[in-house]
Amino acid sequence: MSKQLSEPSWRSPFFWIIAGLFGMVFILEFSTPPDYVMSYLYVSPILIANSRLSRAAIFQIVLAAVILTLSNIWIPANSEIHASMVVNRLVTVFALIMTGILSDRHRLTLQTLVKQQAKLQAQEKIMNVREDFASTLAHDLKTPLLGAIETLQAFDREQFGSIQFKQKTVLATMIRSHQNSLRLVETLLDVYRNETEGLQLRLAPINLATLAEEVATSLLPLSNSRSVYLTVHYGDSEFRKFLWVNGDAFQLRRVFSNLLTNAINHSPRWAKVEVVLETESSYQLVQVIDFGAGIKQDEKQYLFERFYQGQSDRLASGSGLGLYLTRQIIEAHGGTIWAENRLPHGAIFGFRLTTLPYSSNDPR
Repeated sequence: MSKQLSEPSWRSPFFWIIAGLFGMVFILEFSTPPDYVMSYLYVSPILIANSRLSRAAIFQIVLAAVILTLSNIWIPANSEIHASMVVNRLVTVFALIMTGILSDRHRLTLQTLVKQQAKLQAQEKIMNVREDFASTLAHDLKTPLLGAIETLQAFDREQFGSIQFKQKTVLATMIRSHQNSLRLVETLLDVYRNETEGLQLRLAPINLATLAEEVATSLLPLSNSRSVYLTVHYGDSEFRKFLWVNGDAFQLRRVFSNLLTNAINHSPRWAKVEVVLETESSYQLVQVIDFGAGIKQDEKQYLFERFYQGQSDRLASGSGLGLYLTRQIIEAHGGTIWAENRLPHGAIFGFRLTTLPYSSNDPR
């Protein structure tokens, strides 16, 4: 097609095929009485030419069809020209012109669609290569990070000799930094694995209250380092409740860890982070409340998107993967997750999961 469009139209073999079709219509038109209009048959060569010839050639073909259609009013010579004869040919001319215009527009639309499809395929290929690279890189980074953490912990345990208090402080900082990097790498791996293979859940009866307390306890070093006070409440009641769901303990523990870490990091010093657990007839409700800077209105819809970090004045910044992975886990459990501002200041991140009725045989 490109070769035919690059050379003069009259030298194209396809052009002479169109010319042959034109000749057949021409013979039919001029061999029949003027009252019979055969010029509408020019539509066929116009449509065929539209798929192969240049726009200039198609314009010439449409112009020739119009001229031949109108000339048939006088050629061959007729003793009388009727108004109906002129009207029929004018209508035919209009139809031929519209056929040329619409077919040309259709071709331009198809060309645009082909270009857009090629761009989308190229972008998809680049995205796949990028994600494969990120996944491979994250996987390759995990092993040296684990080795570095084990080595630093061995130094901290004084397996290679005694160390001073200041050195212990530096080692603790290095270990914490490497552990944060390891969590980031593991989160990145999980995100890509979930998108390619789907999130695989190992469902069992789980008490969300127990998970919340365990995760809150494990995050005490982080909250203490930031001077943030962690509390767990059970709605209007101060008594411990059971929030049974059918879920994956490992994945739901990550949900609590991500939400609590996010709340601690986004809270000012000496502030409080609350975990509020409530049970309803059909679902279990969990809310993590902080007293930080809150969420900007234009950022709410992007909070749970991949790699979104936000531009608010909240204190900490992360990879933008924690909340995205949290949403993946909650949605895989058939639940819903949301975020909202807490008045007068702060933010609430909540999720709900379907209730699993408690029985005496349920594990505690």
